[in-house]
Amino acid sequence: MSASGGTKAIVAALSANLAIAVAKFVAFLFSGSSSMLAESVHSLADSGNQGLLLLGGKKAQREATPQHPFGYGRERYIYAFLVSIVLFSVGGMFAVYEGYEKIQHPHAIEAWYWPVGVLVFAIVAEGFSFRTAIKESNVTRGGLSWKEFIRRAKAPELPVVLLEDFGALVGLVLALLGVGLALATGDGVWDGIGTLCIGVLLILIALILAAETKSLLLGESAGADEVAKIKAAIVDGDTVTSVIHMRTLHLGPEELLVAAKIAVQHDDTAQEVATAINEAESRIRAAVPIARVIYLEPDIYSAEEAAAGPDPAATPGGR
Repeated sequence: MSASGGTKAIVAALSANLAIAVAKFVAFLFSGSSSMLAESVHSLADSGNQGLLLLGGKKAQREATPQHPFGYGRERYIYAFLVSIVLFSVGGMFAVYEGYEKIQHPHAIEAWYWPVGVLVFAIVAEGFSFRTAIKESNVTRGGLSWKEFIRRAKAPELPVVLLEDFGALVGLVLALLGVGLALATGDGVWDGIGTLCIGVLLILIALILAAETKSLLLGESAGADEVAKIKAAIVDGDTVTSVIHMRTLHLGPEELLVAAKIAVQHDDTAQEVATAINEAESRIRAAVPIARVIYLEPDIYSAEEAAAGPDPAATPGGR
């Protein structure tokens, strides 16, 4: 997995979550707080999720085979989608169940200093992990807002870690509020309400992740800036006069397929066309390095067909 995949952010999140999971579970054993149990399962699920992201990045690096000629880049999308399932089922649904049970059968929190101390420690650790994820994301985010970055990012790891860490921080605050209100009022129902809120939060984040990674799995085109660069790189103004039709598809976060029908002069020789295509491919790779699979088909531009308008079932502007 390349640096843009956010390996540093994943490792930081994994280290933090493992330490936090152990601390939360110890706090649950001493205090009996359901918020602590839900949060310990949440952190354990997050640790497993980071392991899945690292595994997906490793598998995606395999060389292409005759059975998979375009390689295994989409493995990263598959494992990111698995993360959303784990977060929904193990993290969210467990917390909802535990919160419901605690509301139905509340009991007082014992040894209150354990959950409070662990929650404060966890907020600090998760804050460090979140800060690392933000720093790594800013390298590739550019001028995009955070919402746009999560929606448009082709590498799934950073959006996943960002949303997980954000959810973890909010969940910790909810757990701290639940425990605090339970201690202040002497009513353990508040601990259950805090746990229930954590579960709902995790489910919402899991659904967002599922929707975004589903789009990547289905296949997304290059961004508008990259499309513009590719079109500009194809045309040389001499042999290649215009782009008649073009499609792009991400085979993985760092691998782009480009297929285009290009307009050439009607009296160009085969040698001239072949040379122009090879030069266009070189220009494309220089402009957009992730464009690794390129197919260019020469054709004679037809003004009549172009004037008829684009037809999804045909190639507009070509004979």
